[in-house]
Amino acid sequence: MTVIYKELTAADHAAVLELGNQVHGENYLTPESLADYAQRGLVGDTNLNWLAFVDGKLAGIRLTFAPGNWDIDEYCTPSEWPVSVEQMCYFKCSAVDANIRGAGIGRGLLDHSIQAARQLGCKAGLAHIWMQSPNNSAYSYFSRCGGELIKEHADRWYRLSVEEGYHCPICDGVCHCAAGEMILRFKDFS
Repeated sequence: MTVIYKELTAADHAAVLELGNQVHGENYLTPESLADYAQRGLVGDTNLNWLAFVDGKLAGIRLTFAPGNWDIDEYCTPSEWPVSVEQMCYFKCSAVDANIRGAGIGRGLLDHSIQAARQLGCKAGLAHIWMQSPNNSAYSYFSRCGGELIKEHADRWYRLSVEEGYHCPICDGVCHCAAGEMILRFKDFS
């Protein structure tokens, strides 16, 4: 299997919407939110948003926000972070086609985003990991990559499900899933 990694472009949006919503649930990504997320991952010529293709088909996505392009909200605990917010990107979304999970695509996408984030001076990244993902795979994956749990936050996607029509595949509608606020320090990445 040959995996081709490339930066996200507007031409990829339809495929990204399809895969992201297939993995995370209906309306997790919308055309409007994806356009916003794509911009949050751009600083000059540096793009933190990466895609993986296998046999010409989109197999994985990694949407990452640049420092200064994401909000610190009630689900963040900056006093527990090992670096300043100016040195941290935000890992917004990752999805890999269910038919090819376990092939290293998620890790490859993460590595590409980290390399781009390092160009902006980042020393770590923050993620809100879906703790109720099937078989708790999101937490297991991010932990294997070196992610450290800072705090769990209940009802992380509740507002998205009530106000913006997100349909959680686990909660069958209104989402009460918890998010693991996790930090990934970049010391172990090439």
